[in-house]
Amino acid sequence: MSHDSRTAPRICPLCEATCGLTLTIEGTTVTGARGDRDDIFSRGFICPKGASFGGLDADPDRLRVPLVRGDDGELREAAWGEAFDRIAARMPDLVKAHGPQAVGVVLGNPNVHTMAGSLYPPLLLGALRSRNVFTASTLDQMPKHVSSGLLFGDAHAIPVPDLDRTDHLLLIGANPLESNGSLCTAPDFPGRLKALRRRGGTLTVIDPRRTRTARLADRHVAIRPGADALLLAALAHTLIEEKLADPGPLAEHLEGLDELAAALADFTPEAVAAACDVDADTITAIARELAAAPTAAVYGRIGSCTVEHGTLASWLVDVLNILTGNLDRPGGALFPLSATARAPRAAEPGTRNAAPGKGFALGRWSSRVSGHPEAKGELPIAALAEEIDTPGEDRIRALVVIAANPVLSAPDGDRLDAALADGLDFMVSVDPYLNETSRRADVVLPPPPPSQSAHFDFAFNSFAVHNQVRYTRAAVPLEDGRMDESEIHARLILAVSGMHGAPPSAVDDLAVDTALTRAGAPKELAAGLTGESGPERRLDLMLRLGPYGLTLEQLLAHPHGIDLGPLQPRLTEVLRTRSGRVELLPAPIAADLPRLRRALGDRPAPLVLVGRRHLRSNNSWMHNVGSLTGGSNVCTLQIHPDDAARLGLADGDTARIESSGGGIEAPAEITDTVRSGVVSLPHGWGHSRPGTRMSVAAARPGANVNQLLDGTLLDPLSGTAVLNAIPVSVTPAH
Repeated sequence: MSHDSRTAPRICPLCEATCGLTLTIEGTTVTGARGDRDDIFSRGFICPKGASFGGLDADPDRLRVPLVRGDDGELREAAWGEAFDRIAARMPDLVKAHGPQAVGVVLGNPNVHTMAGSLYPPLLLGALRSRNVFTASTLDQMPKHVSSGLLFGDAHAIPVPDLDRTDHLLLIGANPLESNGSLCTAPDFPGRLKALRRRGGTLTVIDPRRTRTARLADRHVAIRPGADALLLAALAHTLIEEKLADPGPLAEHLEGLDELAAALADFTPEAVAAACDVDADTITAIARELAAAPTAAVYGRIGSCTVEHGTLASWLVDVLNILTGNLDRPGGALFPLSATARAPRAAEPGTRNAAPGKGFALGRWSSRVSGHPEAKGELPIAALAEEIDTPGEDRIRALVVIAANPVLSAPDGDRLDAALADGLDFMVSVDPYLNETSRRADVVLPPPPPSQSAHFDFAFNSFAVHNQVRYTRAAVPLEDGRMDESEIHARLILAVSGMHGAPPSAVDDLAVDTALTRAGAPKELAAGLTGESGPERRLDLMLRLGPYGLTLEQLLAHPHGIDLGPLQPRLTEVLRTRSGRVELLPAPIAADLPRLRRALGDRPAPLVLVGRRHLRSNNSWMHNVGSLTGGSNVCTLQIHPDDAARLGLADGDTARIESSGGGIEAPAEITDTVRSGVVSLPHGWGHSRPGTRMSVAAARPGANVNQLLDGTLLDPLSGTAVLNAIPVSVTPAH
């Protein structure tokens, strides 16, 4: 380390694990990153993404100033003032002429990895008053939100496995050794699984691929893709039929247990075995092992969500946790309590039950073209293209895209790309890169690199396997000519709402005032808030109003975090159903079960496609970091040797893959880590479109797996695109 080097703590913003980093900085350049051994949550763990922090931070392809489209149709660099002037001159007039539904908003995955991306989009949506909201949730996790909303009355009340105390963990459709966890914030997920094994616990993995996670398992079940809900239903049926179900103290908080038993009566192990390609004895054994374990947790993720029955599978995960008495108990699945959460609700006077809440409703409005019902205030992102290119009243004419790249991440990117190019009157993109989507914008607003931004995990602390809180300020000063991400968002809100020219602090002041009103707190509290910026004042307020009564000053005094203790039972605090009880068989779920019954007789396709995760990647937004390329992070079509021999493919041959949305080509990788009848291609690739400025990604473009999908196949309850278990044909390319 040179004489002018220093170190600074930083929470890693590159995946859901939220590991603590120690950055080495020379001048204003991050020259190294290692795990922070003093971090109270991650204890020094680091993955390749965190180690690449400096390379991503200093990526020369990152935009440094706004881009504005000129009269010649080309994007050119512009001053910040000109960029916001352009937005203020166009967006309010569009809304005035065509109404608020003429504007769509797209929010991508990286939003939950930044403070600004968490704090400001809700204010933007409030200012625009549009119902045309599309997010990455309908490409991954919306089924879990919907099932939690229906069960518990709150779409954000998602229980997580108590990894550090459980005796038995069943993973379905999850590969946390590659993903680092999802809707389960757990630094060093591999170490936690190994600790489970060391203490005598059992790990069961259900996955059509022999993933790195599956290799750790005591039992790996190579299920037929897409059959997750059928297998889970059979497990629940077995628990009930063999009288192994024992909710224990949960019983007094349950509604619909008898109805649940009747609804699952047809899903016997013998009935689902053929569809799952898992023998009935194995299914029965898994159910008995779950019931016999002192504590157990069932955890399902992307592979079980992005299928035709994703919401039913997500619901059944929690049904199993409930039937075994493992919901809301140590060692089972518990509800985290973050430092910025709403204050806990009290039980009904004289009872232990939760007070009745507002409940959760689906389909409060529908999309204009195909009539897709909303879920959690969102419409399916797979429907975005048709909402732009289909004529009619309330057609989307303007789009605000924040940290999203749906041309790659959503189905049928070709149609969406054409819609963005020809169907919009105006588009704004907040993005550090000129990528496959932002290249179509009229104005591009680039946030600064992560070293120049403060960090707090509003979303991921709500899914953490241990209650804790951490905050890090920017590690280096804001570079000349750049604008803080929070100020970009605030000025964008002012520009679209007709308040262009007002100080950005007005947005934060309004947010503070609104939060105090909703909490019923005295307005005088605002005067005592501390912090160097609007976001810090807002964080200070949320901490003060939160369940631990913390302050920003306390966080600043503990740069490696504050340990708030292990997860605790708190079911009655989170329940928001109208009955004040866990509603085991909600009406939308019951209405969708006949569709699952019909799947018992489906004849499986000869070859189906599944995705896969890479430890060195995160969807489409980390392919421009040179240090993360190579190794296993490649876009290949994995195919079983038996299928390759039948199709005439050798390792390294170019394969042609075709499905309902079109065809793509990718190199074949012959491997027995996928079961026969299954091929696997990773998500987020396809960086071959002209007009982008991502040189590393363009040199290794890969194939866009989502171009195989036409966007019409969705999980009906959540609107989530079906990205897994897609029937495909594979041939040698000519």
